[in-house]
Amino acid sequence: MLDLGVHPAISQADWRLTVGGAIENPIAWGWQNFMHQPQSTRLSDIHCVTSWSRYDNSWEGVSARDLLEIVRPRADAQFVMLHGHDGYTTNLTLDDFADEQALLAHSWQGAPLAREHGGPVRFVVPHLYFWKSAKWLKHIAFLTRDEAGFWEANGYHNRGDPWLEQRYTND
Repeated sequence: MLDLGVHPAISQADWRLTVGGAIENPIAWGWQNFMHQPQSTRLSDIHCVTSWSRYDNSWEGVSARDLLEIVRPRADAQFVMLHGHDGYTTNLTLDDFADEQALLAHSWQGAPLAREHGGPVRFVVPHLYFWKSAKWLKHIAFLTRDEAGFWEANGYHNRGDPWLEQRYTND
């Protein structure tokens, strides 16, 4: 799977997730807090912008919808920016973030998420191209206006719907 070429080594003991911005309940979770949240399993496909797909991936983690219930976005929050430990960012609409299949995943195919695949936690939003599924997740910011993430600022489509082949800005 493609990334920025940096594979940060983050142990479960050192991993932290902060969630802030336009929300009522900012959080800062360590691994124990994260694992004590309701856990969900999802089966989904992966669609890469480079034109390959991988079918029937089994993920486990905290659903985006469960996270939304905890942090309670304000009425003016319409966008989300995901930040990885490697410096990567990607933007989503709040509706895409809240998709029923979206997950803060810690396991893939029944095993802890490997470092090269974004472990210990990555965001998975399977209805969009996989560059929207940020690896090595460390911070989620709820925003009142849209901001371009790394690939979006470098010519990729702002949304990235694989069924509409939204790869690049002009698609």
